[in-house]
Amino acid sequence: MDKKKRIEELVEELNRYSYEYYTLDNPSVTDKEYDEKYDELRKLEEETGYVLPYSPTLRVGDGILEGFNKYSHKGRLWSLDKAQSIEALREWHNKNLKFVKEMNERGENLSPLRYVLTKKFDGLTINLTYDETGILISAATRGNGEVGEEVTAQVKTIKSIPLKINSTDLFEVHGEAIMTTEAFQKYNETAAVPLKNLRNGAAGALRNLNLKETAKRNLSAFFYDVGYKEGEQFKSYEEMLNFIKEKGLPIDDYVKYCTSIEEIEKEIKYIEDIRFDLNYDIDGVVIAIDDIRTRNLMGYTIKFPKWAIAYKFEAQEATTKLLDVEWNVGRSGRVGPTAILEPVELAGVTVRRATLNNIDDIRRKGVRIGAEVFVRRSNDVIPEIMGVSEDSLENTIEIKVPEHCPSCGAKLVQNGVHYFCENTLSCKPQMVKSIVHYASRDAMNIEGFSEKTAEQLFEKLDIRSIAELYKLKKEELLTLEKFGPKKADNLLNAIEKSKDCELFRFIYALGIPNVGVKTARDLVEKFKSLDGLKNASFEELITVPDVGGIVANCIIQFFKEEKTLETIDELLSLGVNPRYEEKEIVENNFAGKTVVVTGTLKNYSRNEIKEKLVSLGAKVSSSVSKKTDYVIAGEEAGSKLDKAIELGVKVVSEEEFEGLI
Repeated sequence: MDKKKRIEELVEELNRYSYEYYTLDNPSVTDKEYDEKYDELRKLEEETGYVLPYSPTLRVGDGILEGFNKYSHKGRLWSLDKAQSIEALREWHNKNLKFVKEMNERGENLSPLRYVLTKKFDGLTINLTYDETGILISAATRGNGEVGEEVTAQVKTIKSIPLKINSTDLFEVHGEAIMTTEAFQKYNETAAVPLKNLRNGAAGALRNLNLKETAKRNLSAFFYDVGYKEGEQFKSYEEMLNFIKEKGLPIDDYVKYCTSIEEIEKEIKYIEDIRFDLNYDIDGVVIAIDDIRTRNLMGYTIKFPKWAIAYKFEAQEATTKLLDVEWNVGRSGRVGPTAILEPVELAGVTVRRATLNNIDDIRRKGVRIGAEVFVRRSNDVIPEIMGVSEDSLENTIEIKVPEHCPSCGAKLVQNGVHYFCENTLSCKPQMVKSIVHYASRDAMNIEGFSEKTAEQLFEKLDIRSIAELYKLKKEELLTLEKFGPKKADNLLNAIEKSKDCELFRFIYALGIPNVGVKTARDLVEKFKSLDGLKNASFEELITVPDVGGIVANCIIQFFKEEKTLETIDELLSLGVNPRYEEKEIVENNFAGKTVVVTGTLKNYSRNEIKEKLVSLGAKVSSSVSKKTDYVIAGEEAGSKLDKAIELGVKVVSEEEFEGLI
């Protein structure tokens, strides 16, 4: 075959595969097959010097640019007016109703108001231009709305953006370049200067003249507006969004149509509820009139379109003062820093503490006591310090790792970026947390066991290992505060009952770093026995779902420790019997399916329904996505049910679930 023809064929194939992988999330070839064809294309291009302007090899981010050229947008990129209350939205809506009524009285015959709701992404606005042959010919930043900076080479590193589409009309499409939390975390793992937040990560990538740096940040994008188009024009925003989607440009799943403020308020609450579950930043909801003719008649102010508004959420980032650093001992003996902050309101809560990760992270970010720090809250977890205000560093104090354990006074030992107290037997926080974890419901399920009980066992009965739980005597327990004969009997019975346990729960109870309940279950399904897991190689471990190199190494290291092996042997000699029964999964409606449970069920606790689904061979997920097969909805089902309906996921009641099994 002619080499040029083969290049054209490979480019078309590879671009189709990219679209399937990055936009449809439904790849038709393996990574290996893709890589083989990509390598073939690259070699042919090098041989012939023939590189199509939409070749996937242009995405690698090679070279350093000399500077930015100006780009004049064909259609202006407008800012949006903002509302921060439902009352402000109601006022805007009433103005719109009045306008439509007045226009119709003049004989315009406008459609009743219908609004389109989309997420307001917190990234960097980009404007792409595709020519009459469907080739991406330029990409530019927003700039002042009329003139931006050309960033075509940088945008080509975003793999979800098609370099060629099926189109015969020149048009500009507006979107937002974003950085996902996964891309952000991966970049910061090796970055000399860590990124402070997702938005800066995206903006810095597109304004970087070093294309390799742009490519390293692995940006994503969503598109939501056609600012200029030749040929046939759109009659509605819905038609415009469908056009963007049909052209293969990535578009967010969330698009809602509303006709009243009550419907809009419900959607805003839904987006606020899921905001911290997203793997990218949003800072509000955009509400726009659907009918294009109504838009054209309403027009613009000097700054904003009159036909759209942004409902802004409270910020999830804030600046406050770092008052002090507290060092705490974890279950594994790791001594980690927690920031004590001047209280600050952040995304609807008052924040007083924040994560600092480790001393290397502190030094890379330049964090010092007394400095103004940038704090970020996401996923409803403890906020994290992302960086410092350089102007606030005068008269601040360096953060230092304590030489001794803040709990027991033992000398700390450094291991990599972390510091550990190796006094595992006499360091109270370590022992107490280990006992509580071992006794927890998902582990050995020792009923009636609390942190207060664990503290008393440590302080008064000198318990220094989990194996000693099985040697406790009633007369010893009666010496503890608030322990009568009945409570002592109940605890001893619960400890005895825990000896007969499922193997995956025992493995989870041991406290292997980075091994949760699901991973423990997956490990057991693979290795079938405790000895099988003990002797597993790195190569075998990484074949288990969700077990990567870090987790595999944690498991290997855990079972190399002599103390660990001694503890396990002692537990087994005391009668602990971790059992594994290979379950034969009978063919059923849920085998191999991804299921989400929401709301309150009558016949199952949350753990019981999870166990039931796992026994059926289902994968239980905590969030609804396109990959979800079923949602089981109980009473008072919330935002997960709404999301399932929006995505067209099959929803079943508890009764229907029992009927299906």
